[in-house]
Amino acid sequence: MSEFRNKLKKLMHSYVKCAYEVTKKFPKEELYSSVSQLRRSSMSVILNFVEGYGRRRDKVKLNFYEMSYGSLNESKYIFYFALDENWIEHKDYKKALDLGEEIGAMLWSEIKSVEKNIN
Repeated sequence: MSEFRNKLKKLMHSYVKCAYEVTKKFPKEELYSSVSQLRRSSMSVILNFVEGYGRRRDKVKLNFYEMSYGSLNESKYIFYFALDENWIEHKDYKKALDLGEEIGAMLWSEIKSVEKNIN
């Protein structure tokens, strides 16, 4: 795995850890809804990336990378919703957003790179 992909994977890992830490502050009645959804969507970011990386065919790899990108956007919205509901502090939201933006830019470049191989 390249240095770029290793950095991306480490950022994704930090993003998942951030989601798990932040969801500890959510209201208890959100345990089976927003807590679960944020944890699953943030975990899906790295799991789909890693699975896609392990695939040989570019079209399959691209599919997993795109699912990873979609899960990233889903989780970023849940972080925003949590901020809007005053479940988390702005500093926690900013940390998640900053990680999410960096991951998104890097993941998008991976997607574009794979698309070039297909076309």
